[in-house]
Amino acid sequence: MPSNAAEDEPERSEDKDPKGHKAESSEPGPDASASRERKQKKQRSFWKELPILIVVALVLAFLIQQFLARVYMIPSGSMEQTLHGCAGCTPDRILVDKITYDFTDPEPGDVVVFRGPPAWIEGDLPPEESDNAVANFFQSIGSVFGLAPPDERDFVKRIIATGGQTVECCDDQNRVLVDGKPLDEPYIYWQGAHEQAEFDPVEVPEGTVWVMGDNRNNSSDSRYQGDGGARGAVPVDNIIGKARFIVLPPSRWGTVSDHNPQAASASAMSAPAWQQGVPLGIGVLAAWPTLLVGRRLGAAVRGTVRRGR
Repeated sequence: MPSNAAEDEPERSEDKDPKGHKAESSEPGPDASASRERKQKKQRSFWKELPILIVVALVLAFLIQQFLARVYMIPSGSMEQTLHGCAGCTPDRILVDKITYDFTDPEPGDVVVFRGPPAWIEGDLPPEESDNAVANFFQSIGSVFGLAPPDERDFVKRIIATGGQTVECCDDQNRVLVDGKPLDEPYIYWQGAHEQAEFDPVEVPEGTVWVMGDNRNNSSDSRYQGDGGARGAVPVDNIIGKARFIVLPPSRWGTVSDHNPQAASASAMSAPAWQQGVPLGIGVLAAWPTLLVGRRLGAAVRGTVRRGR
């Protein structure tokens, strides 16, 4: 009886050798072919999904940096040696917590990043921009992720006094006074003479803070901006967030000191340490849901792409 090819194939694949064992077929079976097809399809799917995953990751990172935390590059040496930004060194990248001041008020000792108020930037020239639109785009993206300097009108300083307090310099030991009491400032870095310039008493306006650099003799801060006095104070509304961690370079990893220089006189009024840590705890807890939502969003996008093919 004649047989067709479909019937002949299994007979050849199951031929027996002289000892009676079945000979293995050199032709791949249907399972192997299907496995190869699935593997090739999976590889193609990965490269199709990769641009979508990159976009989703960038959007999530942008939202996190806009509303929760952002990385900033330190452009100058005014906060040495707490924060590196000196010429010839690798500048620090710091993580700035943007939600802390939604729950608490800025306090003395906090290192903050803020937008320069009008009195600070009124005499400045507009930041120079490249004529190359592509270069400007990547500069903007880089500043968002801490890979390039931020807007030149953003500053980083330490809060010395808050609204309603009176600040002046100096006592007979060359210390800044707030409400007549000397400050404890172990973070000061003396570049040159161990003596800071004197200034008359200034009552810090309500809703503002008085800021100074840790590199005390090399910092253009509230003492000088706006010709000094009350115009040098920074509105609380201009504060972007509190510097929490040094994230780069790895050799500089660590927290940013927020030593309260008024601690000796304010200890009776300060909140317990566990209460001061509440905003940071909330930020840490919020990180996990954000990551989970990002993963689910990515899975949903991948599912949509598969159904569309």
